[in-house]
Amino acid sequence: MNARPEPRELLYEGKAKQVFACDDADVVIVRYKDDATAFNAQKRGTVSDKGVVNNAVSAMLYGELEAFGVPTHFVEQLGARDQLVRRVTIVPVEVIVRNRAAGTFAKRYGVDEGLELDPVVVEWCYKSDPLGDPPMNTATAVALGLADEAQLEAMFDYAADVNDYLGARFAVAGLELVDFKLEFGIDAAGELRLADEISPDTCRLWDAETGEKLDKDRFRRDLGGVEEAYQEVWKRLRDTQGRDLELPEDDFDLDHVHLDDGDDDAALGAALPRPGAHDA
Repeated sequence: MNARPEPRELLYEGKAKQVFACDDADVVIVRYKDDATAFNAQKRGTVSDKGVVNNAVSAMLYGELEAFGVPTHFVEQLGARDQLVRRVTIVPVEVIVRNRAAGTFAKRYGVDEGLELDPVVVEWCYKSDPLGDPPMNTATAVALGLADEAQLEAMFDYAADVNDYLGARFAVAGLELVDFKLEFGIDAAGELRLADEISPDTCRLWDAETGEKLDKDRFRRDLGGVEEAYQEVWKRLRDTQGRDLELPEDDFDLDHVHLDDGDDDAALGAALPRPGAHDA
């Protein structure tokens, strides 16, 4: 593209981002806001330059994930708060990858926060703010027409790849990837792509040595220092860009992603074997 794309009509405004049309119908401009929300927007606030940090972190990591073989919606960063992305239709199934117990998972099962999960846990949640993004199994997602089995299998495969890469990428920055949320979309050609963002808003990141929380939990739990934590994550990623990563060598057999076992208490998602490179 020769001319710099300019935002036109506001297509959508969410809790953390705005989406604008531009002259090319196949792409949109995403603008990252400083608004902060938690508990399905029951708690609201503003974090100075949060949008700038999240835009920069997402642009860096999506570019790296593309090089790693994960298709994403990312095209290019346009400025401090804006990025150009492919227009996609979001699959209303959020993917939660958990390397350690934390947050709602620890509360749900009555376990200590920080418990290592072996194997790694992958969960599906129905993307619905009014319903509180409830967890669900594969049968539910398919029966409600939210996604088909092929899409869910591909999302599971990509989630495994993203966990491999991000675990190693954050590790060289002195951060432990505790858990994270992914969203996927379908582009105009029918291809599944990683969408939304990867940032301290969507990942739990702990300092690898001290366990200090450097993510949105500082806002959720009124820990203070939210702006400083986000800036620290960006600084560490920027300072370690291009470093060699210790990626796991295991090739996962993910054919077991089909989870329809006829049991009402079926697993919410699936489990990934924990490669040695991710051991705490």
